[in-house]
Amino acid sequence: MYLEKRPRSIVDIGNVRRSPSLVDLCVRTAIDNVRYLGDVGETDTHLLERILPHCTVDQLLHVEKSTKERDLTPVTDKLWKNFYELQFGRESMKVVIERMKLKKVSFRWRQLYEAKLKDVKDAENKAIDRLRQLYKKEDARKQSRQVQLCTKVPPSSKRSFFSGSGPGCSFSNGKSNIMKKAKIDFMKSQEVKNLAAIKKKAVQSHHSGTAITKSSGFYGKNSASTSKHTKPLERRF
Repeated sequence: MYLEKRPRSIVDIGNVRRSPSLVDLCVRTAIDNVRYLGDVGETDTHLLERILPHCTVDQLLHVEKSTKERDLTPVTDKLWKNFYELQFGRESMKVVIERMKLKKVSFRWRQLYEAKLKDVKDAENKAIDRLRQLYKKEDARKQSRQVQLCTKVPPSSKRSFFSGSGPGCSFSNGKSNIMKKAKIDFMKSQEVKNLAAIKKKAVQSHHSGTAITKSSGFYGKNSASTSKHTKPLERRF
């Protein structure tokens, strides 16, 4: 039996899987082991453009630092721009681009990324220090408002207590000051003034009565003496 071979159509040819080339296999192997990459100075640019986009920030930084005799900026600069946008946002990236256009300067996106990262860390450290100081002040305020129980130590001797050198010194001084003020207020009251005036009048009346009694006694002695002197005169006549 004879079977006639049918020619393949274009569709059949397209469905045939294409076997990967040796270069593709090498690129896939490099991508799978990208964490182990180091110096890529001798690697072609078109291969690096396929491999390095699979690196993280730390891996890309390690590759650039490890490659000493070649500038990878033509390949990595756009990668650092993408990292900048992912880390700090599209708006921040636009602001940086506008500033560079305004000042007519240009920087590598790796430099811009590292500078922005440093600013963010500094701001975070300042915020942390500020929060730490606020917590310290709040703790100090709470401790100052806490009730502290103190035990009053009795004086060692009576002399120290009355001389004002013991723990009750401030209490006794305060008490004496209060008593002095109360005494002064009492002495200035109208009732005390009235009592003083009555006492003064009583003393004056007592002195005046004593003076009258003394004077009457004096006159009595004088009359007796005169009577004694007059009696002999009567006898003469």
